[in-house]
This record gives sequence, structure tokens and C-alpha cells, in this order.
Amino acid sequence: MSLHLHSATIVAHADWSVDPRKRWIAVARREGDGWLLAAPSLVGEVGTLLARLRNAASGGAVALGVDLPIGLPRAYAAALPERDFLHFLTTTATRPDFFQVCATLAEIGPGRPFYPARGMRGMTRAAHAIALGLDGALSLSRACDRATAERPAGAPLFWTLGANQSGKAAIAAWQHLLLPALHEIRLWPFAGPYRGLLAPGAIAVAETYPAEALRHLGIRLQGSKRRQSDRVAAAGRLIEAMSRLDVAPDPDLRHAAADGFGADAAGEDRFDCVLGVLCVLNVLAGNRPDTVPSPDPWISRWEGWVLGQTALPLQKKGRVQAGAPEVNFGNTHAGTPTHPV
Repeated sequence: MSLHLHSATIVAHADWSVDPRKRWIAVARREGDGWLLAAPSLVGEVGTLLARLRNAASGGAVALGVDLPIGLPRAYAAALPERDFLHFLTTTATRPDFFQVCATLAEIGPGRPFYPARGMRGMTRAAHAIALGLDGALSLSRACDRATAERPAGAPLFWTLGANQSGKAAIAAWQHLLLPALHEIRLWPFAGPYRGLLAPGAIAVAETYPAEALRHLGIRLQGSKRRQSDRVAAAGRLIEAMSRLDVAPDPDLRHAAADGFGADAAGEDRFDCVLGVLCVLNVLAGNRPDTVPSPDPWISRWEGWVLGQTALPLQKKGRVQAGAPEVNFGNTHAGTPTHPV
């Protein structure tokens, strides 16, 4: 498909972390009918990132993917007074403790949902949910966090413990990247289909997930992306995916891919941000949808979605907060948010 279905000049992807040393970005620049993709570099000063990307685009649109949750689980959102997630973000200044991670279950409440500050014996996500006023661990997850037939479940937004968690990255990015720039960015899917957000001078931000990106690109990784040797083995398939998308890796990126993106702990992060930028390019090329795959209004207004994902969560019964609708993909009107518009 043609890559001219949109107006992006710069396509970038940031693999986010609370640790600046593990915060990497890959940037592709339009070159004629294709793209030149540079080797990953550190994000650097977060406060200037969007301005740097906009300057690089020289008046064109910026398509930015980020590997972190953008949205709230519906069971939590059902009790909020705001009309949608974008409205919620604009009011976080009235919640001074929202991003303060709770150390104990007794500290948890709607105004402080993130937990735990440190590991302790016996802590569970089920207890976290109950302390938050929800009705079971499943209610902590957004629809896109849940297991599909293609991949296992991701970690819920508010959980901040262990390797399989995204809460800390969400806190860091929401506070220092998204909130200061709400007036100048367009958040997908809340603002509409992704390609439609790419007006000249605009920055369109979408959530991505490297495990999804691998599948979208047709890359089967043998072993673990945390091992350099397994990343080296995937280098050929990664370069092939670039070729299919008319992406030319610069010499440094070609060398980095052949080397498995390095032996240090950040090698996985560099690998992920290259997967992420190819995921965004794949959507812009029209190979994956730029909309959510369900008419469920809770997804488009509150929970958000993973860019390019088409697999719906497995239908598993779970307990949720009383009055909060479960995931229902069979009825467009089922569970329509009742917040004021």
C-alpha cells in the first residue's frame, strides 16, 4: 500500500521508563517515497522532546508511539465525574496525590490508585482492587490489557511492582510528557482515527505494545527479547520488515540490529523502540487499522487501545465494580458511559 495515506514527516517511537537511562527513542524521517530510520538514541530532556520532534518535522505532522498505558480501566472510570479520559487528564491538577504510589493497602483510594511502593509478602492484585473499591483483580485491567488468543495479558495500569508492570512508566510519562503538552498533542483513540490526526504541525500520540508489534510485523522471536543472542537471531527478519515498509536503516541502525542492540541492559529497550516505530509505520501504510476494533464506547472514551491491535480480549467472566459495565463486544449500545457530555 502507498505510504501517502497521511501527512507525517517524522515517525517516532519512545520506549518509556521511569529511569532516564532506559528511555530510548527511534526516529524515522520521510525521504522521498520512503523513510530513513536512525539508530535509537536516549530521549534526553523530556520537556523538550516534543519541540525537538516538531522542529525535525519542519511543519509536517509527527506520529509518535509510546510504550505505556494511555487510558483508565472502565471499572475505575465509572465512578469519576469527568466525561472522558481527556477531560480527566485536564483535571489531574486537582488531584495532587494521584501519582503518589501507595505503600500500604490502607492508603489506596480513588485519589491514590497506584500500588505498591515496595514489595511485601502476601500482596496481591485482588487485594489492590478491593482496596480501590473494585470487585476483583480483572477490574484493574483495560480491555487492551487483557489476554487475547494471540498473546498473554499485560500488566494493569495502577500496578507498579515487578518486571511485568507499566505503572511507573505511566506515572513518569503522564506527569512530564503528556500533561504539560495536552494543548499541543492529539491523543489516539480519544481524538479520532490515527491517520486523521496527522494534520500539518500536529503531534499524534498513540499507545503501542512491543509484543503486539512483533506479531504485526510477522517477526517470530525464538527465545526472549531480553537476550542479546535472540535479538541477533531476529536481525534478518527485522531488516526484512523494514524493507516491506520502504524503510532504510542508517548504517548505525544496521550495525545495531546485527549486534542485537548491544549486550547491556538497555539493549531490549533499543530493540523495542525500533519495533515500535515500525508498528506505527505499518499502521500509517494501511496494513493495520488506525481505529479500535470494537464499537464499545468505553474503549474510545476512557480505556484507549493499542495501535494496530485487532485481537479482542478473551471473553472470560470476571467480577467488576457494581455499576461498571463489563467488556461487551456484541452490542454497540451495551455499557454506554453515562458520564455527562
